[in-house]
Amino acid sequence: MNVLLVRLRLIGDVVFTTPLIAALRRAYPGARIAYLVEPAAAPIVSGNPHLNEVIVAPRRRGIRRILDDVGLALRLRRADYDLVLDLHGGPRSAWLAWATGAKERIGYDIKGRGWMYTRIAARAKDLRPRHSVQNQWDLLDAIPGWPGGKPDPARDRIEIALDRDADARMRERLARAGVTTEHELVVLHVSAGNPFRRWPETSFAETATAMAGRNPRRRIVFSSGPSDRDAASRIAAETRTRLGSAADRIIDLGEFDLQELRALIGQSRLFVGGDTGPLHVAAATDTPVVGIYGPTQAVRSAPWRPASIPTLSVEREDLTCRPCDQRVCVHEDFRCLTGLAPAAVIDAAERAMGSAA
Repeated sequence: MNVLLVRLRLIGDVVFTTPLIAALRRAYPGARIAYLVEPAAAPIVSGNPHLNEVIVAPRRRGIRRILDDVGLALRLRRADYDLVLDLHGGPRSAWLAWATGAKERIGYDIKGRGWMYTRIAARAKDLRPRHSVQNQWDLLDAIPGWPGGKPDPARDRIEIALDRDADARMRERLARAGVTTEHELVVLHVSAGNPFRRWPETSFAETATAMAGRNPRRRIVFSSGPSDRDAASRIAAETRTRLGSAADRIIDLGEFDLQELRALIGQSRLFVGGDTGPLHVAAATDTPVVGIYGPTQAVRSAPWRPASIPTLSVEREDLTCRPCDQRVCVHEDFRCLTGLAPAAVIDAAERAMGSAA
């Protein structure tokens, strides 16, 4: 069997498809499985032991996008796939799935796109209290002859192959920063793709100050996306000011790519961050995690991992406006995040580290 999986973006969404890849390999051990993804999220599936090929779809604009897609469609057509699963559901992914000409093309039941598939899986119109990994499983159930069964976080784990070179680079950078195995390294990811998932800078600074101040062996690293480098620098500067003579507990490792971030989290004692890609990258490690949720709910987006690994979620459960579509804040103050007290995150962080110890 020749299989193609399509999930173009985003990082967290691509992460959530990795349990499905392993499930397909278990069901079809002799299959050839390829994965189509855009450049930004390609590191998530590169090196995945269950894939035979990762195809990177260019992400350019204008006429170049059209030319890229035509060339890509011809390439996919020549590959002669037997089965295509569109895990994305967007206009581009649906068209590319259709362009393969595969005998079986499975996607979600989305208005205006269902005709591009040979089989469709139901997709709720509202935000259900159901994890994204479980939603992906609906596509597997649409495969003729699929053995069935529900995903199990203990068996069907998030899987991101560790880049050994990135791991070695990160160990070297930590050593240069004076971080040893005697230290408790904590990563705080301070950015998010949109303001609906971005916890206030002062809240991160207060959390980092409290955590660093409680134990002289702790070292705090702030990570961020490329567009939030300045925010991370401001938070680090404010935290150092608050710590005074203990300011050296905040370390600066410079910039790092997605594979290096995965290596850094794996070498840390705790990861804290909002509902964004790096939170789900952290799920591929055994590092304790504290997730901060605003308009999204932990029941849908919490790290998918065994219950034995400390994974705590902090969210406001007193707001009837949650979850929302993240387009307009009806209160205009992002209260699901601005009203989330640092004390709750600090408490969860200490409990997660205590459980791991």
